Amino acid sequence: MDHLQQKKKWKRRVRKQMGVRRRLRAASERLRLSVYRSTKNISVQLIDDASGRTMAAASTLEADLRGQMAGKTKSEQAALVGAAIAERAKAAGCEHVAFDRGYYPYHGRVKALAEAAREGGLQF
Repeated sequence: MDHLQQKKKWKRRVRKQMGVRRRLRAASERLRLSVYRSTKNISVQLIDDASGRTMAAASTLEADLRGQMAGKTKSEQAALVGAAIAERAKAAGCEHVAFDRGYYPYHGRVKALAEAAREGGLQF
């Protein structure tokens, strides 16, 4: 893949991410639950767009979650992260959020994280 094709692909990806976020901001005044997925890890942040602050975060890279993740699949790890963010969001006083999946399809690890966060008490 040459440089121009890579640049087009990146621009298309960013445009898709911004479209998702634009619809979320227009639809609600709730905090945004933003997901980042890499090939090995997944992380999630609870963001207040009005003040530009991160209210809570959770990731597979955290030391306190690392012990629970030994021998689990990536989807099971994502579910643990979803449960952790639900607990931390409730501690921060937030139960209603807008789910920002970004560029990622609602499938696999992203879906497992979202369902675990719902089971933990978050509403979106």
